[in-house]
Amino acid sequence: MDSDHQAIDYRRALEALRNGVPNRDAVSVLGSNQRKAESSFLERLSSVEVFAKEGKQVPGLLIAGDFGTGKSHLLDYLAHLAVVKNFVCSRVVISKETPLFDPAKVYLAAIDGALVPGLSGEAIREIALRLHPGSRRYAEFVEWANGPASGLSDLFKATILLHERLNNDPELVDQITSFWSGERLAVNRIRQGLKQINCSRMYSLKPVKVKDLALQRFIFASRLILAAGYGGWVLLIDEVELVGRYSLLQRGRSYAELARWMGRVEGEVYPGLTAVAAITADFGLAVLQEKSDRDIVGVRLRGKETDEYITLAGRAETGMRLIEREALTLEPPDESTLIHTYQRLKEIHSKAYSWDPPEIPTAAMSMRRAMRSYVRRWVNEWDLKRLYPGAKLSTEEEQEIRPTYEQDDSLEQPSEPSLEE
Repeated sequence: MDSDHQAIDYRRALEALRNGVPNRDAVSVLGSNQRKAESSFLERLSSVEVFAKEGKQVPGLLIAGDFGTGKSHLLDYLAHLAVVKNFVCSRVVISKETPLFDPAKVYLAAIDGALVPGLSGEAIREIALRLHPGSRRYAEFVEWANGPASGLSDLFKATILLHERLNNDPELVDQITSFWSGERLAVNRIRQGLKQINCSRMYSLKPVKVKDLALQRFIFASRLILAAGYGGWVLLIDEVELVGRYSLLQRGRSYAELARWMGRVEGEVYPGLTAVAAITADFGLAVLQEKSDRDIVGVRLRGKETDEYITLAGRAETGMRLIEREALTLEPPDESTLIHTYQRLKEIHSKAYSWDPPEIPTAAMSMRRAMRSYVRRWVNEWDLKRLYPGAKLSTEEEQEIRPTYEQDDSLEQPSEPSLEE
């Protein structure tokens, strides 16, 4: 990399750091000081393909940290590691548009934000181009998809066959990859394709409920990624604490979904996929205890007295236990980490702007002070000293905005209840 390009990359990284929003450049220059989380993540990556061959899902990793302690930065760093290890990686930020309790919207967000090693463009479309029908991986994929253990609708089985054989109808092939990516595809259009290859009676094509279809897409995409030669699929779920602002019912659904992605739902697995979710460290106290979710959610769901809600109650309780007992708490920055980060940032600032940044007196270290607070202070002070040399300057830190767990009904935007057509 020549010096001009390197300086531009460093400036992008500093811009992200001064705003408290990590990006790929910031992650690449700073790395991560969360060694325990990094080690646990790499152990999971090494097991994904082995577990997949056995029809198992690698258990997920739940990380917890106070606001501003670097959860998002860590997820970006783990995404970097995953792509380097030849994994497709999807970052999903829980929001109004992507509620955790809605697997259809989570899938769309995961595919839209997927990083595919060495490739750019639409993820599923690019992955599908890497399929080799004559390969062992592809043969295993087709055998699995058409077997009873896959649990896939005949919609997927038919589209795999059409994608392989229908070279004379590129429009339908394009529609099929869009369907795999989460878009709609008319059943009649699939039937027309099957007629073209004289296979119209091979499959029983029926509409599938939106939620069921979304979960099948996760299963399908995980296997598709393996068939294309990748190490697996990593799902990174950020800002899970937003769940605390849902209504009680949707909190219950969200806890159940967290259990699903952590691989803790009995009888339901996603071979080829492993997930990492990030949540605030005080969620257990503020929501599970003070809102009494731990005691109320399961009771309320079972009170509906249907098999669906009784099953949901058990899964929700599993998700809450995960938050309380198994979350890996991020390590606060110690003195050696602060010194290393300070020196690295000083070097980056020097190369970004071709100057020699002066030393900045280090504020008293506090276990309650977030790394982001140190970083923003250092970067801002060097910015000011570079722009106004000789001036006597002082900086004041703004009060960090803390997350709230007050209920917000506007966050709950349900999926369409209609069937896939």
